[in-house]
Amino acid sequence: MPHPATVIPRPAPVLLPVEGSDERFPVRRVYCVGRNYADHAIEMGHDPSREPPFFFQKNADNLLPAGNAFPYPPLSTDVHYEVECVLALKSGGANIEAAQALDCIYGYAVGIDFTRRDLQGEAKKLGRPWELAKAFEHSAPVSAIVPASRIGHPGAGRIWLEQNGKRVQDGDLNQMIWKVPEIIAELSKLFVLAPGDVIMTGTPAGVGAVAHGDRITCGIDGVAALSVEVI
Repeated sequence: MPHPATVIPRPAPVLLPVEGSDERFPVRRVYCVGRNYADHAIEMGHDPSREPPFFFQKNADNLLPAGNAFPYPPLSTDVHYEVECVLALKSGGANIEAAQALDCIYGYAVGIDFTRRDLQGEAKKLGRPWELAKAFEHSAPVSAIVPASRIGHPGAGRIWLEQNGKRVQDGDLNQMIWKVPEIIAELSKLFVLAPGDVIMTGTPAGVGAVAHGDRITCGIDGVAALSVEVI
């Protein structure tokens, strides 16, 4: 059935590369998990006890595929890097059981949640949402997606980030407070998940500011790597 005519041009779909394939992964929504590593919660001034997870969103078109530079955003002088494991879902639903959650995952990637920390700080003080700090253009560089059929479902593995050749974040996936199946289960209580959804699962300690000209390289051992220049 042909698509109906539209009164303005259709927005371009957001398509992420899949490692080893000419096919692309179509993105529907982007969910993010806040403070999901105990050491990062501590460095941000929070209690790392296992309280219920909280979520926020970026926009699908905030994703920046590998091979593109990150343009330093306006209205901020304190932009921080946060390396994260990224999930790409092939199925979804509501109230998914943790025991079945891994069946929803198509693949994994590594990404960066760039954050306008100064704007986030102001939003926190005023009790306002974080979108100004999180959901800005190009704020989520992401590697090609690696299918789970090739690498399985990593519950452990070094996750790291280097700034101009110096390692500044160095953690392990097994340090997540809420593990991947639990993230999917908890998120599906709040939203109906669907194929094409992307989930950024939180960052370990060591976040910090970037500057124009920085080279940011990050990875998850055995999964993926990504390199981004700040321009």
